[in-house]
Amino acid sequence: MQILTEIYRAGGINTQGKTVHRTAVRAVILRGPELLMVYSSNVGDYKFPGGGVDVGESHQQALARELLEECGASLLSVDGELGAIIEYNFAKEKEYDVFKMTSYYYFCQIGAEFGSQKLDEYEKDLGFQPLWINIDEAILLNRALLETDEIPQWLRREIFILEHIKRSM
Repeated sequence: MQILTEIYRAGGINTQGKTVHRTAVRAVILRGPELLMVYSSNVGDYKFPGGGVDVGESHQQALARELLEECGASLLSVDGELGAIIEYNFAKEKEYDVFKMTSYYYFCQIGAEFGSQKLDEYEKDLGFQPLWINIDEAILLNRALLETDEIPQWLRREIFILEHIKRSM
């Protein structure tokens, strides 16, 4: 999959040092000019549904699990690749120098009905809820959060992808 960009969450990261890797998948679900996104009622940001790929799990299996957990939605199909983003940060683990996460974005189709979510505690704390939102509004609202003190770690990544999709429409 094509790497669209690399994001450094902090300055001075030794990307050649001992690295802990994380792989994540994200679903891009379009309905006309709207996208299905996960809204945080606590922070006010919009993110693409998705998350980490578990050991032994395929990207499609992880997408299906994450859509069910975060949105209560059933994955019908994965229709193509959008691209990937690599993010670097300092590792939390003392034995590592750098945290490297690669997020793979896929165009997906879901069933029409939403069931109940199965959120992790931190997702409940953030007030995650699936919402359809116009792409321009999602860009505007996420960009406004860049001016605040509490910026979610994924905000710059999601703004980049939203703007990338907008340019492609």
